[in-house]
Amino acid sequence: MLRQFELVERVRTYDTAVDEDALNRAYVFAMMAHGTQTRASGDPYYSHPVEVAGILADMRLDGSSIITGLLHDTVEDTDTTLEEISDQFGPQIAQLVDGVTKLSLLELQSENTKQAENFRKLFLAMSEDIRVLLVKLADRLHNMRTLHHVKSEEKRRRVARETMEIYAPLADRIGMQALKDELEDLAFKEINPTARASVVERLRYLREEGGDLVPRIVERMKQTLHETGLQAEVIGREKRPHSIWRKMQHKNVTFEQLSDIVAFRVEVESLTDCYGALGVMHGAWPAVPGRFKDYISTPKPNGYRSLHTTVYGPEHQRLEIQIRTTEMQEIADFGVAAHWSYRAGEDRASLQDGRQYRWVRELLEILDHASDPEEFLEHTKLEMFQDQVFCFSPKGDLIALPRGSTPVDFAYAVHTDIGDTCVGAKINGQINQLRTILQNGDQVEIIRSTVAAPSPTWERFVATGKARSRIRRFVRVKERDEYVRLGEAILERGFAQADCDMSKKALKHACRLLKLRTTEDLFAAVGLGDVTGMQVVGAVYPEAVGAGQAEENLPRPRDGSAGDHAVPLRGLIPGMAVHFSNCCHPLPGDRIVGIVTTGKGVAIHTIDCDMLQQFEETPERWLDVAWSVGTDLPEKHVGRIHVVVVNEPGTLGTITTLIGSNNGNISNLKFTNRATDFFEMHIDVEVRDVRHLTNIMAALRASPSVASIERTRG
Repeated sequence: MLRQFELVERVRTYDTAVDEDALNRAYVFAMMAHGTQTRASGDPYYSHPVEVAGILADMRLDGSSIITGLLHDTVEDTDTTLEEISDQFGPQIAQLVDGVTKLSLLELQSENTKQAENFRKLFLAMSEDIRVLLVKLADRLHNMRTLHHVKSEEKRRRVARETMEIYAPLADRIGMQALKDELEDLAFKEINPTARASVVERLRYLREEGGDLVPRIVERMKQTLHETGLQAEVIGREKRPHSIWRKMQHKNVTFEQLSDIVAFRVEVESLTDCYGALGVMHGAWPAVPGRFKDYISTPKPNGYRSLHTTVYGPEHQRLEIQIRTTEMQEIADFGVAAHWSYRAGEDRASLQDGRQYRWVRELLEILDHASDPEEFLEHTKLEMFQDQVFCFSPKGDLIALPRGSTPVDFAYAVHTDIGDTCVGAKINGQINQLRTILQNGDQVEIIRSTVAAPSPTWERFVATGKARSRIRRFVRVKERDEYVRLGEAILERGFAQADCDMSKKALKHACRLLKLRTTEDLFAAVGLGDVTGMQVVGAVYPEAVGAGQAEENLPRPRDGSAGDHAVPLRGLIPGMAVHFSNCCHPLPGDRIVGIVTTGKGVAIHTIDCDMLQQFEETPERWLDVAWSVGTDLPEKHVGRIHVVVVNEPGTLGTITTLIGSNNGNISNLKFTNRATDFFEMHIDVEVRDVRHLTNIMAALRASPSVASIERTRG
């Protein structure tokens, strides 16, 4: 454990102006507050915050961060209050300690909901000051280093999984590569000890077999660079077991097939020297095609900058080489912490606000749109856990996205409004589908429309949490609106049928009786099918429900005659509160009936659909509905026809041509029976209404290639 003077001296090595008195007081305060508390290892508890402070000092963080590390557990685990910390160390330290304290429960939870809730708190806290995250990562690193002292195997595995799923990706996001690698490897040791032991054993064997191979390659590369006048430091570093294991899994190769178990780093003095060293490497040894990446001209979102290449180098070895300046190396190791490292006279005020980091802002947007903490956690993992592709806007702005992203993800990454109004995309100048997977270097132009809105189907193919959360939020809001409109129409019909007045007073009375807060909640409950229209009428006018209830309970007449109080479908979007059934494919012009399903709204059937027989015993679920003149329903509806055709060349072409020439569009075709002379098939055709479908069927019936045709029913 670091002694008091050792910690102060470690900080003084890079910050001679640090407030030593505050550091000393914080050290003593932590010792006194934790008193006789002990850890699972048996060590005094205060050894933990001291070691956390030491880790932060190794990152060369400012004095406030070091003091926060010393005090981060005092409020939660002792009788200390934030007021005491504020009085002794100032409001800034109290705010940082409070931010870390709110996150500490994350380790103690096993239920997903609780973990997700605390994960949400993490982002809220670090959005105010990114140092909260730095202290939390140092805290987790020391806990992982001492995890083997915890007796419960279940707890060790839970903490390791949490580290792998949350903290290591967070460290990666802020560019702290060294910390991320150690966290992953410590978690890997607990989660899959057998696999790790196997990799460690193979590395040991490789070192014994290779002998001084790495030093020889390093020396050869140094000599080659110096001969051209470049001053460079060359370092050969063995990759960590988890990094090797992940690459084996990702590439589906064996240990022996990996070529980059040892990575060679070339550190030079300037940006120009980086490209000069690259030229020397490629001039001396053949470059492996497709293995060059320039993260200097297009840095990673976490600030990482470097040149990566692979060559067939000295000793006939395939070598991975990373070329960067010393400053780039510091950022590669410490990421955002490198910005906090001590610089004489530097103003860090601009670095304090965590909202400067684009990905933090995007996660906060996800937080705004998510319906609950678990959904937030799901979307955030989407955002953090995937490799990335880099695409360009028409103006040349670089947009980093998870691998597998589509133009919809790109649109939402640029701005939420662009995503909401997206209708198409040009990729490298050519119009493509919105579900097209983007590749590195693609230039993407989003085509927008002022009347467009997010489609619920987008959720099936988007890759980013931001896009998915926004689409889900739109669907939730739109569905609610649809249920409210449908419920209001049903109630208007119910009150009119009972010859009663649907006044505001009556609706408020119904809300009280049915224990609903607002009139809108009442409409939504009716639209959802949780409450029937006659139940609401009966709650307000019990004396008037007799005749109306009797009429309500009668099954819908099979002749399909619409009543005077039919609910119009005007303004209702299919797939939200109203669903057109796939069994009979109702079209405008058909006689229709609605079946109310609890929690799902209304399913629309044609009046002669065979499926209606299943609801004969539940007349309360039947709803009189009608198409509306000037309806807002889509221009295209799907009608299904059953066609028997002659089995001869050109038949299928004749049918599709006839459908197309009559302005129909085939959305699906399925062969249901094949024989020597005839084929039977179902064809789904997009049409305007029943008359449009009838015209298409008449045209097909006149063709000698068609033996018979009929519309499918049920």
